[in-house]
Amino acid sequence: MAHLSPSPPKPVAYATPGPGSAPRPAVRSPPRSIIEPVIDHATRAAPARPTALRRAAPALLGYAAVRALGLLVLAVWSAARGKSAYTLLTARWDSLWYARVAGGGYGYEVRLANGDVHSDLAFFPLLPWLERLLAAVGPLSYADAGFVVSLLASLAAAWGIFAVVDHAYGRTSGSTTLGAAVDAGGAAVDAGGAAVDGGRAGLFAVLLWAALPVGIVQSMAYSESLFTALAAWSLYCALTGRWVGAGALALAAGLTRPVGLAVVAAVWTAAVLSFVRNRSTPVPHGARTAPHAPESALRSPARRALGGFRGLGDLGLPGLLGVLLAPLGAAGYVLWVGRRTGDGLFGYFDVQAGWRNGFDGGYAFARFVAAKLTSFPAALAGLGLIAGVALLVRLYVVGVRQRQPLPLLVYSGVVTALALCASSYFGSKPRLLLPAFPLLLPLAAALARTRAARAALVVGGVALVSAVYGAFWLNGSGPP
Repeated sequence: MAHLSPSPPKPVAYATPGPGSAPRPAVRSPPRSIIEPVIDHATRAAPARPTALRRAAPALLGYAAVRALGLLVLAVWSAARGKSAYTLLTARWDSLWYARVAGGGYGYEVRLANGDVHSDLAFFPLLPWLERLLAAVGPLSYADAGFVVSLLASLAAAWGIFAVVDHAYGRTSGSTTLGAAVDAGGAAVDAGGAAVDGGRAGLFAVLLWAALPVGIVQSMAYSESLFTALAAWSLYCALTGRWVGAGALALAAGLTRPVGLAVVAAVWTAAVLSFVRNRSTPVPHGARTAPHAPESALRSPARRALGGFRGLGDLGLPGLLGVLLAPLGAAGYVLWVGRRTGDGLFGYFDVQAGWRNGFDGGYAFARFVAAKLTSFPAALAGLGLIAGVALLVRLYVVGVRQRQPLPLLVYSGVVTALALCASSYFGSKPRLLLPAFPLLLPLAAALARTRAARAALVVGGVALVSAVYGAFWLNGSGPP
């Protein structure tokens, strides 16, 4: 270390005396220390950003608390009715089909008296594969393995939802993927002009997703949690230009549920928009593009549709690879089912028809709702369904007005359309809407702008109602 010695004392400076006055010392600042701290102004202006997991920790802890409340209420309710809560979570409805595929492969079917054939080929293979893997390496049954996969996947889904929302609302001043402006403190400003912090919005999006009326499904040996985790992280990768990751996760999502088509569409949308953006912005030879484009650069319609993407560069080989990977999961399984049944491209659709599943544009659902309105008290349920659909449409429209990134709008739009416009069992529709988490962004933003005490009261009340309804539902008709 270099030898430090104090500076010699400086003479005291005197102010110029006026006529007839004695000289007096001039005002001077206090003496400085001989060793002053070194200040990196750039570092002080931009404090170290916490790690991704540390930033998401409050959301993950909140998610775990909400789901623990749901499981506790389910356990108490089931015990009061003489039922096993664990059996309800792991060994009923679709859980049994997945466990059977994990144990014996495909080939099981049930023929009903009306001629319908329920084949296990309707269930996509990724969850059974994971159940078989966990059962092979540990002492778990297939049902136990399905429960473990769902618990872990639900946490991964919560983290992915937080990452997407946190990114969408932006964390750095000058750039945001949701809304056109950022305030001086770096918080995104929504269409209404109110500042929205990305971390708070992500926290409330996760808590709302956990507290959905059918949130208990997230803790069941079903494929919804696994699919939502893969979809959320694929969307995050697409929004941040991680094309190979986006494509690989979309591929896995396509092996999980038929609605994997929504993830593929979102990844392709992000890729097309990135390509259009780069094609419409010629860069001078030798110049480098800034990682965060200024808002003045987002003026053309195509670039506004990007929602202010950050980190999207030229597609190149990684982009092409991601685009090609994305549809392989769903397409591969559908083609395999067609080959196995001998019906070619339409084999999988024939399997779904045996379950009375198909896409009719919502005609069957509309007839179901209309039939409810013809009698009382069933009319109350019909009005509730109409109100629910209106709410979904309203949330989607608000998302469009708030300029959610187009891939999120495409994803939630496809998930919602497939859920509402399919002729599947109508009791399944709330469960089928579970992966459409971008619809919660407007509500999450509103809570993020609310005082903490009031927001906590709202979320706590919703979580309690969800826990009670989930216990009642699972001990009654349950999720088919």
